[in-house]
Amino acid sequence: MLSWHSKEPGAELSVKLKYLMFQRVILVTLLLGVSLFVETRDTRACFGQIQTFHYLLIALSYLLTILYVIAFKYTNHISLLAYVQLVVDTLLVTAIIYATGGIESLFSFVYPLVIIAAGIMLYQKGALIIASSSTLFYGLLLLFYYLGFIHPLGEVADIFRYRNGLQLIYIFSVNMAGFFLIALLSSYLSSQAKKAHLALKAKQSDFDNLEVLQKSIINGVPSGVIAVDDTNRIVLFNPASENMLGVKAETVSDKHITFLFPSLFENLPISRNSDSLSIKNSFADFVYTRPDTQKRYLRVSSAPLILPGGRRTGQIFVIQDMTEIRLSEQELKKVEGLAMTGELAARVAHEIRNPLASISGSVQMLKKSMKKDDINIRLMDIVVREIKRLNHLVDDFLVFARSGKKFMQSFELNSLLRESLSIFQGSQHMNRDIDIKTDLKEDIVLNSDPDGLKQVLWNIFLNACDAMPDGGTLYVTSFTELQKYPSSTKKAWIVIRDTGKGFKQENLSQIFSPFFTTKERGTGLGLAIVKGIIDGLGGDIFADNHKDGGAVIKIMLPLTPVS
Repeated sequence: MLSWHSKEPGAELSVKLKYLMFQRVILVTLLLGVSLFVETRDTRACFGQIQTFHYLLIALSYLLTILYVIAFKYTNHISLLAYVQLVVDTLLVTAIIYATGGIESLFSFVYPLVIIAAGIMLYQKGALIIASSSTLFYGLLLLFYYLGFIHPLGEVADIFRYRNGLQLIYIFSVNMAGFFLIALLSSYLSSQAKKAHLALKAKQSDFDNLEVLQKSIINGVPSGVIAVDDTNRIVLFNPASENMLGVKAETVSDKHITFLFPSLFENLPISRNSDSLSIKNSFADFVYTRPDTQKRYLRVSSAPLILPGGRRTGQIFVIQDMTEIRLSEQELKKVEGLAMTGELAARVAHEIRNPLASISGSVQMLKKSMKKDDINIRLMDIVVREIKRLNHLVDDFLVFARSGKKFMQSFELNSLLRESLSIFQGSQHMNRDIDIKTDLKEDIVLNSDPDGLKQVLWNIFLNACDAMPDGGTLYVTSFTELQKYPSSTKKAWIVIRDTGKGFKQENLSQIFSPFFTTKERGTGLGLAIVKGIIDGLGGDIFADNHKDGGAVIKIMLPLTPVS
């Protein structure tokens, strides 16, 4: 049973069918022109008597073309429409042959054209079907002539009556063989062309996918990739290279790399054999200054670009930005040095306490043996006071050195805040002209070090009071907030604000630095101790000036214990 669903993709078959309809109109118009020429010249030797039947065929061809266009617009069965058109075309060709002299007609060559069109559009199956329909209609035409059912139009009709049956069979056999041979050849050629087209399309698709993948990889890698041709001109400059070197790809494309980036190569161990550039070692480090004067620590390595045949076609340079790693290494060395210095200083400070105690005791005993109005007593008072100050400094320093130690337990944060405020209000450091306002609504259960947190609060309360010598307001607020980055965890916040003069803008970056102070007799360790304790608890602390005046300290602590 004949299947009307061709394997040809619908879009391609539609294009071919449109082309067929267009060619049919051209051919019909050409035949009309020839007919008019023949009728005008009254040349009847080849075409016979041009009669009204010719014009009816031409009009029918135009009408069918219009119907095909309408059907093409509204049908989804493009393959069926193609078979119908081609079969009808063979019928029309038969009618044209009948109208132009029958067996003597010059238009029998149109059959092979229709068969070739079928082979191109519908491949072997379509070509064989149209060859069969052409054979059938041509055979019926010859048979009807022979039996006398129809007669050729024109004067050449008299020639036909002298043909015998063997001649008709011979003519029919030759044409039939030609039809099927043309069908096989045309369908074979179109099938091969289709296979080649599909193979080329698959290769093109693979090539496009490979190109997209290559561009995605080159544009997505964090390392800079610069490729140069065999004349050292830049042919590839990926976005990472743009970010590292501070130039756009379009400004460097097809430029000589050594002229464009002289600092990139002037101090590198480069081999320049045969005008090619390559890194002698596996990589080289250098400092690169961007056009915006920003310095970057870069590491560059190179590899040759070699074609499958072994021919070298250029060079590829891979650049890695080592700036963050280099800064981290420097910071780590600094931290290691500070840790060693801090440990040594803590031991020295601990040893200083004993001599200070001895000196203080000795001065106290000497003071008792002197008269009250002796000037040496006043000098000894100064010595004792300064010894106490040194002891206080040593105590702060030892607390700062031990700030990493913590004793975790569960407690209610707002209760600890109220207790710390109550103790501070009863101390000698509290200015009676300072009002305390709190906003401690919800219960916040915290897993942390309560003693360390009390020390943090004490130091911050003390600094706030020192910032308001003429009185003011101390605000203390606590709340919880869900932090989504870097992970979805709930954090507790403590916000402490005073109404003093606030921090100087140039000092904000050094607020938590050890030994930095703006007080005349301060040690500069209070906020550094606070910072160390909060860091040890896995939290963070921020200092800023409030928009309504005064300083504000924000403390963020995790609700879960820190390992």
